[in-house]
Amino acid sequence: MSYELIGITVLWLFLYGYVIVASIDFGAGFFSYYGKVTGKGEVINQVINRYLSPVWEVTNVFLIFFLVGIVGFFPDTAYYFGTALLVPGSIALILLAIRGSFYAFHHYGSKPNTFYEFLYGTTGLLIPASLATILTISEGGFIEKKGNEVVLLMDTLLKSPYSWSVVLLALVSVLFISASFLTYYAHKAEDYEAERVLHKWALGWSLPTIFASFLVFVAMSDHNMQHFTSMLDNSWMFVVSMGFFTLAVYLLMVRKYYGWMFLSVLLQFGFAFFGYGKSHLPYILYPYITVQGSVNNPVMAQALIWAFIGGLSLLVPSLLLLMKLFLFDAKYVKGR
Repeated sequence: MSYELIGITVLWLFLYGYVIVASIDFGAGFFSYYGKVTGKGEVINQVINRYLSPVWEVTNVFLIFFLVGIVGFFPDTAYYFGTALLVPGSIALILLAIRGSFYAFHHYGSKPNTFYEFLYGTTGLLIPASLATILTISEGGFIEKKGNEVVLLMDTLLKSPYSWSVVLLALVSVLFISASFLTYYAHKAEDYEAERVLHKWALGWSLPTIFASFLVFVAMSDHNMQHFTSMLDNSWMFVVSMGFFTLAVYLLMVRKYYGWMFLSVLLQFGFAFFGYGKSHLPYILYPYITVQGSVNNPVMAQALIWAFIGGLSLLVPSLLLLMKLFLFDAKYVKGR
């Protein structure tokens, strides 16, 4: 395997890690507010807050690694995406800042504030919707190069069925991943009343997730036939993903083995995510940036590969230690 492919694979691992960790975080914030609106707040918020308290500050580490790495490995991405994503990227950064600030205000303030909780919950859905724009734009057709200027075709982006199908998939995936994990977490905490509510939400968001995935496939065939054909060539990864989804839903329905259920959800999204990434190669941005054509000089690329492998080898054990000491500590998980 060439160092270009090793580099993009390591970066894709960081992005997958962010998708999972951030989805749980974003969905938990939304469910916290939604529970309060629907009268379920007292039932589920203890479980949600026990999860959020130790991890909310480290969620964006994966994203930072990915952004630094993608620019370091493939400098052309800064030129194309940096210009085109000025508006949606700025919106995402503002939403991230609002989310972090108002989490602190709400949880560490002198008294609860409904408006702060509303902002924290709603930004949890708006952030993945705005970040999904990056994957949408990477399919081509939304960027136009005029001389030395890169222009984002905002009208085309807003009118594209593919664009909106990706946004829909991002939203429902966040809610399904988060509800699945929180169901498992509530079961570990032996909070069976919260488990009952979260289980219902996890099961409820499962079918919209697979429906949105189907919509993305259909819209992809109309928007970028080259990528769609490549996805068909790697269809086994999506078939395996569907198998793990079926297993996860089955375990939810029988209300057993929630740990295996959430592992099935991780594998479902893992195979789909890496299947999408593999079929996207060699392009990073259709038709302007390819993995081989825009990589940094070989010496720099190899140094970055070792640096990010080292970062990954430190970050993952650190998160596992955080889970052992806090999230899944026998006393902490039960609120003792």
